[in-house]
Amino acid sequence: MTVNLSKGQGISLQKADGGTLTAVRMGLGWQAAPRRGLFGSRTREIDLDASAVLFADKQPVDVAFFQQLVSKDGSVRHTGDNLVGGAGQGGDDEAILVDLQRVPVHVNNIVFTVNSFTGQTFAEVQNAFCRLVDENTGQELARYTLDGGGPYTAQIMAKVHRVGNGWQMTAIGTPANGRTFQDLLAEIQGVL
Repeated sequence: MTVNLSKGQGISLQKADGGTLTAVRMGLGWQAAPRRGLFGSRTREIDLDASAVLFADKQPVDVAFFQQLVSKDGSVRHTGDNLVGGAGQGGDDEAILVDLQRVPVHVNNIVFTVNSFTGQTFAEVQNAFCRLVDENTGQELARYTLDGGGPYTAQIMAKVHRVGNGWQMTAIGTPANGRTFQDLLAEIQGVL
């Protein structure tokens, strides 16, 4: 059963049977919003990029994104860059896989961001979401839908963070501006 998260809401990553998730996928989907012109409506390709930034306390220590598909420790893997989007209704346009058992013990937060690399604002995007999936079973656990568009080019979507011996996902939904995760580091540290 999927939990639809609202901004600030969290979900434990403990399984109903008391077990712990070992691998999760953060999927990102979007579509270009149609624009009306003199000759009808049309869409423009939009290149959104998903990134996962690994933090030890409030210090970034590793990343997986379109220019570095695997974190240095190998625990986080980006499946590849999608330059146009299009799924937006449920399928993932980009995905980041996290092997929770391999995440180094000093990493206590993994923050997922989405950036418009080509600079279009989220007002030009529709049906954008991020979702967390149990990678072993394919079951969708949680979904956070980006609502409202807006004049910004990035969003700090969600974080997976350690709570005791387990993990929890929290929807963040903070709008920002920047072409890559590097442009967002100060704002990310503010939500840890």
